[in-house]
Amino acid sequence: MAIAEQFAGLRMDQLIGGPLSAAADASTQLANSTADFINRVGFDSDGKARTVAFAYQKRSMNDDGTSNLDEMKVDVPMLAIVPIPNLQIDEVNILFDMEVKQSEKSESSTDLSASMTGSMNLGIIKVSVSGSVSSHSSNTRSSDNSAKYHVDVRATNHGMPEGLARVLDMMAANVAPELIGSTIKDGNGQSLPEQARIRAEKLKALRQEISQIESRLSAANDSLSTNITQMKKLGTSQRNVYQGIFTTLLNSVDTTAADKKIKEAGTEDEKKAAEKDKADLEKKQADYSAKMDEVNQSWGAFMNEAGDIIKLIADNGEEKIPDGISDMFSLKAVDGDGVDAEYDDKQSYYKALAGAQNNAVKSQISVNQIETELIEKRNEYSNLASGTTN
Repeated sequence: MAIAEQFAGLRMDQLIGGPLSAAADASTQLANSTADFINRVGFDSDGKARTVAFAYQKRSMNDDGTSNLDEMKVDVPMLAIVPIPNLQIDEVNILFDMEVKQSEKSESSTDLSASMTGSMNLGIIKVSVSGSVSSHSSNTRSSDNSAKYHVDVRATNHGMPEGLARVLDMMAANVAPELIGSTIKDGNGQSLPEQARIRAEKLKALRQEISQIESRLSAANDSLSTNITQMKKLGTSQRNVYQGIFTTLLNSVDTTAADKKIKEAGTEDEKKAAEKDKADLEKKQADYSAKMDEVNQSWGAFMNEAGDIIKLIADNGEEKIPDGISDMFSLKAVDGDGVDAEYDDKQSYYKALAGAQNNAVKSQISVNQIETELIEKRNEYSNLASGTTN
């Protein structure tokens, strides 16, 4: 058989595609294995994440010399503490070698035999002669075929999938230790006498109340800041409206025509009349600029003093909150002709600004009340801690 005919029966698509198809099927099985592990270990039948509860003790010192022995508990997602099998096929190598060896060896010989005997006399010498002829024939043929087929598959564990890691990060952001019990001890962690324990419990309760009041105060201050910021944004928008009016008015005053009349005046009286017209226009420009500066100053003061004026309004109590914008702001307004106008509900941002002002006043009143409550509670704590009261 010719050497080329040795490859005729080989299906290269099967030799190469077969292992690759098997590797793809194996990858699917490995992915299903990972998904099955996550569903079975990480979640219960209701689809909620399984957690493991860890309990521990935490000791902290108080400023009165006592200490707290707190019993803490934290629930940790099961998937965050167990290794997740995530085996993936990284590489498939297919090696196929075929070696064909063919050799032939031919040898022929003929074995024939014949003999001959004779003698002859050469004087006193007699010579005897004999001989033979042989022939040998042989035929040899050898061949060798060999093939090597090697598939190398490498798989590694890729650890936790990226999507699951992000989910666990979100869960971890909401996981916090939970206080399930607390005991008052002395500074060395030993039990307190009864009277000292009662006093320490009162101080601890006051500390908790103070902490809660401080949280409420922080929220009230945030609300106040938001409302004042809103007032300033509305004030900026209202000022921009007025600046647009003045810009239009200033652009409408054109002294070019008056200058032309002055140059073309034929008599002194005509020239004086043209100069007077130009002076009137320049005065109008100056009046518009002065009014624009006055309006800008009033709204600039509003931006800078909004917080302080809100405090002044709040000092009068909630029942004295004005229906509209307080006169304390002294805000300036103009109409479309640049004429001084009262800042009232006819102005574009008046109602929104009045609402933001009243919300800010209410927030400031709440801040004032909480601050008073906090001062009283801190005084109560100081008196108890110093022994002034029992």
